[in-house]
Amino acid sequence: MEKSKSIAAIVGPTIIVMVLSELKFWDPTLYDTQIVPLVYLSGVLMFIAGLTIVHQHNLWVWAWQTTITVVGWLSISLGLLRMFFPQLYKSQFKNDIYILIVEISLILIGMFLTFKAYSPMKRLDEEK
Repeated sequence: MEKSKSIAAIVGPTIIVMVLSELKFWDPTLYDTQIVPLVYLSGVLMFIAGLTIVHQHNLWVWAWQTTITVVGWLSISLGLLRMFFPQLYKSQFKNDIYILIVEISLILIGMFLTFKAYSPMKRLDEEK
């Protein structure tokens, strides 16, 4: 549980800040000006982050900790997509309502992980 909270304390706020900084509100042309090497580099970084999460926390249980593992595997997948197909990724991206729905979902996941990371743990001796 402590490892899960530690990873969630990093992953949750990171997701929130990354997604908020990429919203159309801040820079509507952000994705119009991306160059292929930048898409590739972001893919490498996402792949490394996802691989690190999965290596440290490949936990499949019926609990909130599985969210961390899913985020790790999705980061690996998206990183590989950006690394192997940066031109396709750049040309297929459209900053529309569907992206906004994904962004809102990611912010909610980030908030959930942040809440779980920073909420106090129940002690077993307190439950008795």
